[in-house]
Order: sequence, then C-alpha cells, then structure tokens
Amino acid sequence: MNAISPLAATPTADETLSISVLKQFRLIFGSVRSHFREVEQRCGVSGSQLWILHEVARHPGIGVSDLAARLSIHQSTCSQLVDKLEGRGMLVKARRADDQRRVGLQLGDPAVAVLASAPGPVEGILPQALHGLPDETLLQLHAGLAEVIAQLSKRDDPSIGRPLADL
Repeated sequence: MNAISPLAATPTADETLSISVLKQFRLIFGSVRSHFREVEQRCGVSGSQLWILHEVARHPGIGVSDLAARLSIHQSTCSQLVDKLEGRGMLVKARRADDQRRVGLQLGDPAVAVLASAPGPVEGILPQALHGLPDETLLQLHAGLAEVIAQLSKRDDPSIGRPLADL
C-alpha cells in the first residue's frame, strides 16, 4: 500500500478519501499527545497547567474567570487546575488591591523554573497551528468539522470545556 502525505490533497489509489482524512486526524492527535508528553516530562506539569502558568505570568493578578475565558475552558475546570498548582506552590491567590472581594493569581517561585524549561508553544501546538491559518481556511474547517460532528453516533459535549491535554 502506498502511503499518503498527511498534507496531500488527494489519497493514493490504495485508499479512500475518508481513510486519508482519518490519517490526518491521527497525525494531529498523535502530534498533540506527543507535545503534551514532552511538556510533562520536561516541566512536571500538564500542558493545560503550563498554559495557565504562562497566562498568569503575562497577566499577574488575573482572576479564575478571566483565566478560564483566555484558555477557553469551563470555569470549574480552571478552578481545579488552579487549585492543583496552588497546592504545589506554583500559584498564589491574593486579594486584588483594586477590589478586595476578588482574588487574583500570582506566580509562585517554582513556576518561574517551570516556565523557563517549557517547550513551546505553551498554549499547545494545535492552538498555535489554528491561529496561523487565514480566516477563510478556519471558516471552511469549522463548517467541515461541524458536518463530521453531525455524523457522530455518540457525542461528548462536556469535552468542549476541557483542555486538550486533559482529554
């Protein structure tokens, strides 16, 4: 059987277009998993935890709600990840100076070393790849994936609010 390049527009004579697309999904998922394994091995935190640390470094004092929005994950999922990082001393919760009712997040000392050793991109390779695509391509991809989702015989809708590293 002839192999197909994951980026080729048409499959080889030995495979159908649906098999070719399936192989592209495998390549994407395998690449994402490989990146997250590298993050965990080098940094000792999950990919989603690393992204949280990066966002807190960029936005000191950020609240959990804003952080969840930046990562496009559910607030309760973000709270759980923050609590784990706080338990390890990587994040510190502090009352915000401008509003004592609100809690902001700061990096703990161990987080600085974690961020220094982190392989990029910290948000993950799939978000980075998607950000690099033109809007027209993203619109086509969005429409095509919506059709794939419509064909699924079983859906896990709650996974929409979970980080890729945790799927």
